[in-house]
Amino acid sequence: MELNRGHLKDATTKGLITEQQAEQLWTFLLAQDSNTPSFRATHILYYLGGLIAIGAMSLFMNIGWERFGGWGLFFIALAYAGAGLWLTESFLKRHRLPIPAGITATFAVALTPLAVYGLQSALGFWADGRVFREYHTHIDWRWMLMEFATLASGVIMLWRYRLPFLVMPVAVTLWYMSMDLAPFLAADADHGWALRKLVSLWFGLLMVLLAFWVDVRTRHVRDYAFWLYLFGVIAFWGGLSSMNSDSELSKFIYLCINVIMIAVGATLSRRVFAVFGGLGAAGYLAHLANEVFKDSMLFPVVLTLIGLGVVYLGVVWQRHETAISNRLRALLPAPVRELVERRT
Repeated sequence: MELNRGHLKDATTKGLITEQQAEQLWTFLLAQDSNTPSFRATHILYYLGGLIAIGAMSLFMNIGWERFGGWGLFFIALAYAGAGLWLTESFLKRHRLPIPAGITATFAVALTPLAVYGLQSALGFWADGRVFREYHTHIDWRWMLMEFATLASGVIMLWRYRLPFLVMPVAVTLWYMSMDLAPFLAADADHGWALRKLVSLWFGLLMVLLAFWVDVRTRHVRDYAFWLYLFGVIAFWGGLSSMNSDSELSKFIYLCINVIMIAVGATLSRRVFAVFGGLGAAGYLAHLANEVFKDSMLFPVVLTLIGLGVVYLGVVWQRHETAISNRLRALLPAPVRELVERRT
């Protein structure tokens, strides 16, 4: 549950703590929470402004920038990155503001593809037919060098600043690589899409496992795994859901995988698993309604009973949640148990 001032007021009313203690505790909690990302006006402005700046030099760059030529783009990227690094140092050392520092550091990393593209163009290593603005919209194996460079700069910046938002460009780049890798590996264009689905599936699964490893390693500090989980699940679930299947058994297995995702999300307190798992389960039910039981009058009735049964299962779980949770957590390795207890 999320603690708010009303809870402390209720505690003072019941005599559990004094009003002075409640005020001191609230002041302490506000100080602890000020540097934790949350849905508050200040943080919204931080991220909105940062994403606009990042998008301006990546997603929203128009073809007119090509007029600067390769060297022009390279030095423009370096100048903007230098400004981002200067702001990062200023936010951290002068103002003690890690959230905007993470955003400006990420801005610097996001300029890596532009710098590499400009350098390749200037040295004559870039073939005609692709411009930088297509980096975020078109799948092409030729982006791979830009992606490797972005991963390297992201890792270096993470090592230097230890700011969780810096994981975002790393996760996005890994996601891009999962899409760009398939055309590089595919020798037969006819099997390209099937290979892309498999690459996305396995690349996403590896990214989720990497996120879990990072989650366990950083369980006592900040949340560094969020972005890896997000784009790992997107890649895994997207590849899984796009696969064709003519078998009802394989579709049922798909449902089971999505149910497992919901369970994993509940266990690790990671909503991204529950959201995509819920979408997959809903898609399977839609398949049953539209294909398997298209003309059945009993299907809505049975589905309603199943839904109410799940609700009743939730009631039973709530009654015995503490005992069941303690038994299940006792089976987990100590680091994983600490992670689950901290996240929940």
